[in-house]
Amino acid sequence: MWHKPQLMTALADLLLLAAGAALLVAAVIWGAPRMRLIPVNELQVMHELQSVQRSELEESLESLLASSFFTVNLEALRLALEQLPWVRRAEVWRKWPARIDVRIEEHQAVAHWGEGNGELVNTFGEVFPASLPDEQRLPRFFGPSGSAGDMLRRHEEFARLLQPIGQQPVQVALSPRLAWALALEDGMLVELGREQAKAPIRMRLQRFVDYYPTLSETRHGRPLAVDMRYPNGFALRFPATAGHEVKGKK
Repeated sequence: MWHKPQLMTALADLLLLAAGAALLVAAVIWGAPRMRLIPVNELQVMHELQSVQRSELEESLESLLASSFFTVNLEALRLALEQLPWVRRAEVWRKWPARIDVRIEEHQAVAHWGEGNGELVNTFGEVFPASLPDEQRLPRFFGPSGSAGDMLRRHEEFARLLQPIGQQPVQVALSPRLAWALALEDGMLVELGREQAKAPIRMRLQRFVDYYPTLSETRHGRPLAVDMRYPNGFALRFPATAGHEVKGKK
């Protein structure tokens, strides 16, 4: 063997490789426990927050971030963030050497849901538990569970149809029997009833818009409510002392 230089070279290379592997294993065994002890030094939100408060975000993650950089449970962090009232979705990832980065999709409120101020509707038609300052005014939706998305689409349609008369729906209601009604900024209630092939909701509301300028000219004054459920006309409801009348189409 000593007279075979190629074999000697191969053996030397093999010994060097084995020594290197042994050093690497030793380094891993020595370093792994220490690396697991590296603390999380920073929590960085990758964009400006609108409704979520930085303080409540940090408070919700405080106990979870007590782990080290390598052992912190990212899925637990994400789930904790998504429990906050204004967080719709969250993404969390590690950033070497000791930082946790967070990206949050916040709810954008477009309406109150139901009675009280504990629930809101977002731009996706989803109901979420949160409240708004009293000075921030949004329309209010009343409807069966699971109907918020349909109500949001209807509200947008109603708002477009009402633009010519300078009114907006401040309340939209959908009954358990799927009958629609809305309240305007001026306090007038408009009952539209259920969707029908021969008299769609859109057509009934358009008929109301066409007659709206004349509604204050009745002999009883301005009506409190307009019932558009009639196929060829509508009913006006006045204060109790004034009774009501039915007006046909022109």
